[in-house]
Amino acid sequence: MSEQSRRRPSQPYRRPKKDPVRMLAFEALRAVDERDAYANLVLPPLLRKARENEGFEARDAALATELVYGTLRRQGTYDAVIAACVDRPLREVDPPVLDVLSLGAHQLLGTRIPTHAAVSASVELARVVLGDGRAKFVNAVLRRIAQRDLDGWLAEVAPPYEEDAEDHLAVVHSHPRWVVSALWDALGGGRAGIEDLLEADNERPEVTLVARPGRIDRDELLAAVGEDALPGRWSPYAVRLAEGGEPGALEAVADGRAGVQDEGSQLVAAALANAPIEGPDRRWLDGCAGPGGKAALLGALAAGRGASLLAAEKQPHR
Repeated sequence: MSEQSRRRPSQPYRRPKKDPVRMLAFEALRAVDERDAYANLVLPPLLRKARENEGFEARDAALATELVYGTLRRQGTYDAVIAACVDRPLREVDPPVLDVLSLGAHQLLGTRIPTHAAVSASVELARVVLGDGRAKFVNAVLRRIAQRDLDGWLAEVAPPYEEDAEDHLAVVHSHPRWVVSALWDALGGGRAGIEDLLEADNERPEVTLVARPGRIDRDELLAAVGEDALPGRWSPYAVRLAEGGEPGALEAVADGRAGVQDEGSQLVAAALANAPIEGPDRRWLDGCAGPGGKAALLGALAAGRGASLLAAEKQPHR
């Protein structure tokens, strides 16, 4: 038998499979990186487009949302882990490659997605958006990351607390060092208090809707959302979506009777609307109205008092 005949036959080239969920997540991360876009403003239209063109279901939207927000929340930690697994400074890694690596790191270290699925899905994404050559680099790095869990990596990449407390907390809790320092100064106290605060800041937030007065009340919105909906804890207008998902697909949100707005923002608008004032109280001005959540609620509350709101915003990007 000749040497040539003993060679294994080459595998036919297989085109990469496009995963709509991870493609959408990658697109959102690129917008945040390239344009300094706000993720909460970029993601909803992407989800809406995917629902219309890709047949996205609620679970697809929920996974895409977790991939985007989870990756961004733990970006500092994932950067430290990725830096320990590459042979060059992170600044020399192309940003699109780093986004794919970050998405993969979050799936491996921050979700319950099985290891083999997280790696293979990320490599497929890399083949689609980066090409086969750089996909091999992504595969090698993610396989290194998969060798440890998150706690194991934190023990490896975070400096000891006793040597540099602020840098330790910054890496472990994925906050810039200056933020850790400012929060610690404001909070005072020892290690437990600042760690509790940083951990709470990394909790995955619930999606909260606002029922805009005069258009829909909270009970109607609860009924419209269904069994996954819960009343808000503090705002009388709030409805919480326990399972997340795509609020833009709800009819009440699409027609403006409700909107996405956290309870703190709702309470700010309610406090302004209830502030005692003198005079006829017929015209209200919001001079910093972008992106419009508080202004929409404030306008509804103003209408209930026989007033009108003029919302203005100087900055085009808002």
